[in-house]
Amino acid sequence: MVQQTKTGVSLIGSGSAHLSVSLSNDGLSQVVDTSDEWISTRTGIHQRFLANAQDSLTSLAVEAGKAALAMSGMDASELELIILATSTPDDLFGSAVQVQAGLGASRAVAFDLTAACSGFVFALVTAAQYIRSGVYEKVLIIGADVMSRWLDWEDRRTCVLFGDGAGAVVLQASDRDRLLGFEMRSDGTLNGCLNLAYKADPQPLVDGVTAQKGTFQTVTMNGKEVYRFVVTRVPEILEKALFRAGLTPADIDWLLLHQANQRLLDAVADRLKIPSERVISNMAK
Repeated sequence: MVQQTKTGVSLIGSGSAHLSVSLSNDGLSQVVDTSDEWISTRTGIHQRFLANAQDSLTSLAVEAGKAALAMSGMDASELELIILATSTPDDLFGSAVQVQAGLGASRAVAFDLTAACSGFVFALVTAAQYIRSGVYEKVLIIGADVMSRWLDWEDRRTCVLFGDGAGAVVLQASDRDRLLGFEMRSDGTLNGCLNLAYKADPQPLVDGVTAQKGTFQTVTMNGKEVYRFVVTRVPEILEKALFRAGLTPADIDWLLLHQANQRLLDAVADRLKIPSERVISNMAK
């Protein structure tokens, strides 16, 4: 009798990295022209955790991955795929293989996925398709960023918003599919509203030949346009995902969104008529 492949997706473990360095709004006000009142009323943020000199994107991702594996009861040697969602790798060629080595997951295929704030969701959907197609059964997804290394700490429009960290989940093939539905969209016309852009540094080689030495600028953002986009488009996408799952906003027990800004969370929940007590928020710190 041929054994049927399990094509459902279950989340069986989660974990995060623990950072020891925190910077409060009052502390940040000593660096840039701002205040606790200005930041907290506009963002809901009171402090942010930052990587120290010994931390790397890879070390944070490994710590989160180990915690998720411990909860799942799975050994790293059982993993078949690792997807690292990050915009700030330690190595431009990718950090997922470094994470693979750090975990001792020698059997696992490993690659980076870069989709900024949406990276973890994109990684989740990508992993689910590998499982549903029967290619892999045991997958580790990690979302990690060390944004503090790419900020202009004199720009209060951006430096107040970002911290560092890593979180991970373990997915496994199962008889019952617990990823009920999803919807994914991209809009490149607004790409200029939030960037960590490449910056050319010309390096003359010989007469008539100049190479561009690679470097990057700090994070820039048009906050008003980002806010307008999120409060308009995110509720639409969520409603489409719910429709695919055969659900409505009234069916939702908990709404867990990207923790960008408390005002954004409140606006999205309000559009969907989801009560605030059902919205998960940990962005205060």
